[in-house]
Amino acid sequence: MNNNFRRLEGKGSKNKIIIIHKINTTVVTTLSVNGIKMLMAALVMLSSLIANGVYAQQTFDGWIKNNSLAVSPDENIAVASYSDSTCIKIYDLKSGELIKNLLGFVNPRNILFSPDGKWIYITDSGLGELLIFNAGTFEIKMTYPVGYGAFGTAITNNGNLIFINNEAASTVTVIDLVAEKVRAVITGFAQPRQGVKLNAENSKLYVTNFANNKIVIVDVKTLRIDGSVSGFNAIRAISIEKNGSMLYAANSGTNSIYKVDLRSNRITDSVKVGRDPYGAALSPDEKILLSGNKADNTLSIVDIKSFKVTGTINGFNEPRQAIVFSKDGEHVYVLNADLSVNAVDLAEKKIVKKTSFERGLHNNLNKPL
Repeated sequence: MNNNFRRLEGKGSKNKIIIIHKINTTVVTTLSVNGIKMLMAALVMLSSLIANGVYAQQTFDGWIKNNSLAVSPDENIAVASYSDSTCIKIYDLKSGELIKNLLGFVNPRNILFSPDGKWIYITDSGLGELLIFNAGTFEIKMTYPVGYGAFGTAITNNGNLIFINNEAASTVTVIDLVAEKVRAVITGFAQPRQGVKLNAENSKLYVTNFANNKIVIVDVKTLRIDGSVSGFNAIRAISIEKNGSMLYAANSGTNSIYKVDLRSNRITDSVKVGRDPYGAALSPDEKILLSGNKADNTLSIVDIKSFKVTGTINGFNEPRQAIVFSKDGEHVYVLNADLSVNAVDLAEKKIVKKTSFERGLHNNLNKPL
């Protein structure tokens, strides 16, 4: 045997086995009795792992850690990933129950729903693919080979184009989802990871570059770079105001959120938050911004008008960029390192619910959302 396999759930009731990597093997010609017993035990363990959809994987960029959380437009389901987990969790947000495991990933990086909620888009840097799942059946529709290192994604309001960062190739791939083909591969970046956003009118794409701490701006019409913003320090997540005038960026190198005036492409202000901030999630009414602080397990609440921290919410487990507001802005969903999801009441500034892949919704946290 000289192949490594993974499993994806496809059409029909049976899982498909897909060959993805060749690995070197050594043929053993002689074995002792104890050696044979050990080999048999290993084969039994391997069979068990295959039966449960868990595999030993060769990772391409596994030293880079991140997580992702996507909530469906109707706020009924949440899809959660962590880059070290080969399994993606799908939760029913109304009941808090785990409803599906998607298996066979290597390093899942980012998750998005299509604007109409019909499709789930998942990048995996270890597979080098964009995978598209039906959001109703959770069956895989198709995959696009986009290169090892595929990372952050952004999708247009009409769902026609998806942009995919590639941290290894330092490119952004543009896929036309209607024509089902790659439209362009844009070069000129420096290790773009998870942070990538379109402005509200979808005229500009803002791409974070971890290697040189810049945001590179792409004209969506021409698919050419037409500007940049420099001066960041270990840049992570970004958010953009609806009118396109201001951008906010988490900087884990300075434990700060930076404010950027997009009319001049200059950093104009900063505010200290918690330790090792990854998240920079702007509320629907644009009155507050939440920073997920991985090192101290907190969320910092930043008032946008005063640009000062007005509160801290505790009780998380390595919160990163995976922070999603409810449409009414009253609650926010935060992904933990163990792939559980906390629901936070922003008026009370505390966690009111917690999903778990083992128990579903905790009974003692039963406040309705």
